[in-house]
Amino acid sequence: MFAFVINRILQAIPVMLTVALISFAMFAYVGDPVAIMLGQDFTEAQRDALVRDLGLDQPFWVQFWEFVTNAAQGQFGLSYRLSRPVAELISERAPATLELAFCAAALALVVGVPMGVYTGLYRHSWLSRFFLTFSLIGVSLPTFLIGILLILFFAVQLGWLPSFGRGDTVQLGWWSTGFLTWSGVKALILPAITLGLFQLTLIMRLVRAEMLEVLRTDYIKFARARGLPNRAVHFGHALKNTMVPVITIVGLQLGAIIAFAIVTETVFQWPGMGLLFIQSVGAADIPVMSAYLMLIALVFVSINLIVDLLYYAVDPRLRIGRGQGGH
Repeated sequence: MFAFVINRILQAIPVMLTVALISFAMFAYVGDPVAIMLGQDFTEAQRDALVRDLGLDQPFWVQFWEFVTNAAQGQFGLSYRLSRPVAELISERAPATLELAFCAAALALVVGVPMGVYTGLYRHSWLSRFFLTFSLIGVSLPTFLIGILLILFFAVQLGWLPSFGRGDTVQLGWWSTGFLTWSGVKALILPAITLGLFQLTLIMRLVRAEMLEVLRTDYIKFARARGLPNRAVHFGHALKNTMVPVITIVGLQLGAIIAFAIVTETVFQWPGMGLLFIQSVGAADIPVMSAYLMLIALVFVSINLIVDLLYYAVDPRLRIGRGQGGH
């Protein structure tokens, strides 16, 4: 197991370097950050001095190497737009994005898995057909439209929930949370539903398809022939074997939730990393944009490693196969 983890970490290093190179190269020639920082009235001397201070007069590979070495130490330079350390900006915005992402993922799991199991076991019931129809809506509608419709109904028409912002937060060290205030919890509801609805319907349909396939296998027929009750067959045998592909999708979707929360954060003006990235694009803030993409790549690499480790806990055949391969 230890050798497996080390091997995956070593594989992740070239992936991270490639992402760093692509992100840095993609943004290095976008806009003119010097002109944005100086405004309209500046002299050539001021421009040359700022170019030297930012290191923009160096060759591309020198700039990239300096960016990578600093990033390895957790330093991403200064934001061109705000003149503050990028690591500090990300640490301020990360709690909002992570809380939103984990709430959306929890909603998708807690609701999506039971709905998938029910529609797999009771295919012809009216409730299953309703769930399937509902899932089509969640898959078909774009995220921004779902957010706008929720704002229109629950915030504008009914006035139950806020339409933007994060509400009141409590500072716990460097972490700011909205879970400890009522306004923070209310502000989280609509963005979490908007962000998690697509993942919910995807998980529901995946669990349903896997349940239907597993229930047709021979070992389920043998379990029924042994006289096991339906509860033991459905949840002790079928659901457990269904969870292997579900873990894969859930892990990747958690990374996607964090990465693509940009739309939801923009619609609800949620003060997270996605909104910071959008604001940085307009100002050609290269350090912030590159750091954001590297952070998202690190999230995906870490989640893939965790998913691979969870396989061993769910599917004993993988442990047996690896043990035989080692011998």
